[in-house]
Amino acid sequence: MSLHKRFSDEDLKRIKTAVQQAESKISGEIVPFIVEKSDAYTIASYRAAVLSAAVFFLSIIFIDRYLPEYAVYDPIFIFLLVLAGGILGAWLTAKAGALQRIFISQEHFDRVTKQKAEAAFLQEEVFNTKQRTGILIFISFFEHEVIVMADKGISKVVEQKEWDSMVKALIDKIKAGDTIGGLETCIARCGQILLEKEFTITADDTNELKDDLRIQ
Repeated sequence: MSLHKRFSDEDLKRIKTAVQQAESKISGEIVPFIVEKSDAYTIASYRAAVLSAAVFFLSIIFIDRYLPEYAVYDPIFIFLLVLAGGILGAWLTAKAGALQRIFISQEHFDRVTKQKAEAAFLQEEVFNTKQRTGILIFISFFEHEVIVMADKGISKVVEQKEWDSMVKALIDKIKAGDTIGGLETCIARCGQILLEKEFTITADDTNELKDDLRIQ
């Protein structure tokens, strides 16, 4: 199922309403952003190809040593078998997310997801607010990662533990199968934080960024 099909029109409306309500009293912009994966992870396919080709080659050696009646001695045929093994490993890994996880470290997942969140921050121009009070709520499903990224107008006055607590609560909701409810709570909490830090709405305040859920 594609990511767009996971969310109904009612789900999208709920998120938009949550953003509008949170922003109704604050001078700030909240941007919810969801992706299926933060990267294609082609490195996993390369690693799988090498491993699979090695397994095919070792199998040929094993057969040659212990099952000589089935041994292959044509070098071109051996090369094609090893090549086919590598291609098979790469193809299976590209198609199966579970296999990709075997070849990618958590550190790599964390780094790539952060880079994707930073790209989304720039793409959606979360920085483009008068008081630099934009907040990005970024979810990447494949990596099971959530990042809350605040612009410098907010980050300089809000402790990291606030964002960490928010991330944990949202992850718990996602694990429980309530992504929309978790996002609504997270968005509301962002609004509360800005109110607590006195980023209140002003007479000349305008809605600088759209309120919709971004899905990529």
